[in-house]
Amino acid sequence: MNIAKKVRVLVVDDSLLFRETIARGIGSDRGIEVVGTAANAFEARDKIIELEPDVMTLDVEMPKMSGIEFLKRLMPQYPIPVVVVSSVGENVFDALNAGAVDFVTKINSVAGTSKDVFINELIIKVKIASMAKIGQLKKNILNEAHIDKINTKSSNSIIAIGASTGGTQAIIEVIKGFPKDMPGVVIVQHMPPVFTKIYADRLNNICSMEVKEAENGDVVLPGKILLAPGDRHMSLVRRGNNYFVECFTGDKVNGHCPSVDVLFNSVAENVGSNAIGIILTGMGYDGAKGLMKMKQKGAVTIGQDEQSSVVYGMPKVAYDIGGVMKQASLRNIPRLIYTILQDKR
Repeated sequence: MNIAKKVRVLVVDDSLLFRETIARGIGSDRGIEVVGTAANAFEARDKIIELEPDVMTLDVEMPKMSGIEFLKRLMPQYPIPVVVVSSVGENVFDALNAGAVDFVTKINSVAGTSKDVFINELIIKVKIASMAKIGQLKKNILNEAHIDKINTKSSNSIIAIGASTGGTQAIIEVIKGFPKDMPGVVIVQHMPPVFTKIYADRLNNICSMEVKEAENGDVVLPGKILLAPGDRHMSLVRRGNNYFVECFTGDKVNGHCPSVDVLFNSVAENVGSNAIGIILTGMGYDGAKGLMKMKQKGAVTIGQDEQSSVVYGMPKVAYDIGGVMKQASLRNIPRLIYTILQDKR
């Protein structure tokens, strides 16, 4: 009888109480073994060498050396899947940029985050992180592709992007070179509320296009990128010659709110052959059926390939069911989008 190998985890946090809370919590799962704990980066470095854990949970704010600085020093020498545990703030994205796979927000009674919810989310993300290809995190950052002016005549073209684990960096690599005259872009990235606003603002500082967290009734225009808010679904509707987004609360779809399928299905129905659908790295199957529907309605569909995906889940399912017309590495997706748009002229 085959017994599934447990995920061996090192817990790093300067708070003894929090270390014990995390260790006991995630250690209660049959698929996880907490092999050690550390109070700071220096202890963690020694424990990583000694214990060789599969995954590390890491506090961002620690004495002696911050979690972000530790990641920057650790990853080039000892790449290991890391799930960051942090309070709400932009430093989460600094940690992801430094090589962390994902993040979980700390227990916060004010925000209504309970211990059980926190532990359950951390268990899930630790297991997903154990399957991540960490080498891709740094390789993907090397992409410096830039797209020249599009000069597309069709303002009715829409680019729809969906992503999950590993997606925050993948999205940056896709859109950072988009010029100001790019057709409107709508994005669903699986992420908690509050963080989507921080992430959108961060993207806005990086990109030539305007990026904002979507609000109900926003118009999708050339030169603008709309990111679905973290606690609401986002769909696209057409009124006259314009496209608008509707942001609404609802049950989770495929385990997520916002859901990529909700967005992709609406783009299929309302944009049809004027759309480009892109599914990026992520665990699970959200967006696969929606991408297939976009393809059936005449859209061009792109899936990130296995080699460049941190987690080849969502793109794999989409590819396996026939929803992906063109598969490409993260490095090549921006140029592929450019070629498709030029062909549409």
